[in-house]
Order: sequence, then C-alpha cells, then structure tokens
Amino acid sequence: MLGERQFYLRKTKEQVQEEYDSYEKWAFPYGAEQREKLEKLLAEVYPDARKPKERLATATIQFLTCKELYEKDLEKYGTMVHTVEYMLVARRRYKAIIKRSEMAMLLALVTADAALDPDNLEYPSAEQIRATAAEYEKLKGKK
Repeated sequence: MLGERQFYLRKTKEQVQEEYDSYEKWAFPYGAEQREKLEKLLAEVYPDARKPKERLATATIQFLTCKELYEKDLEKYGTMVHTVEYMLVARRRYKAIIKRSEMAMLLALVTADAALDPDNLEYPSAEQIRATAAEYEKLKGKK
C-alpha cells in the first residue's frame, strides 16, 4: 500500500499477481460489481468530457489513497466524525495526490463506501455524495 516502498526487490509473476489480488480485495472487498458501481459514481461526481478515462483513473487513485488514509486515521481517532475532521484540516502528506479542495468530496465517497451494504451494493447518488461533502466542508470551517 502507500507506505510500503520496495524498489529493487525481484518478484515472481506469482508474487506480483498475489500482491495485486490482495490489494484488489482490500480496495473492493465485494468484487467487480462494487468496483463498477464505484467507478460509475466517480464518473458522475468528477465528470470530464474531454478525457473521461484519464479523469476516472485519477479519481480512483485519489479515492483509494483517501480510503487508506481514512482507515488508518479511523483506528487512531476512533470515530468517523473525528477522523473526517482530522483529515479535512491536518492531512497534508499526500497533497500531490489529493487536493485540499477535493478532500471533502473524497471523504464523502470513502464514508459511503465504508457504509456499503454487501447485500445490495447500492451507493448513494451523486447528489447525496455532494450534499455529504458540503456537510463535511462545514466541519472544516469549525477548526
């Protein structure tokens, strides 16, 4: 994941595939259907008519980075609200990947993903994600 740097280690194809499968299982624990629904939602939340595939790839990377940071911070702070507040005001380490202006939207997506019901895999609508992001922006203003 993000914190792991192993530059000059030689790995077999099997090791590489195993690492990829492990990461994919962490990123999308409910499989391909979850990934497809999330990517559709990302495309709605971050539309770019000029380069939609490139924007989707970037948004997915930002989402997964935010998801990893959120999970680490959730262990530290214990509640979703405290974690979101912390990430909105204090997270600067990955500013090359996540712009401060996009953090609330990404957190809205991450918290929706964390609350996903495995039986139906229904994400909130893009409008609901935007409304949650607006609420998170208000938390940022309190600090």
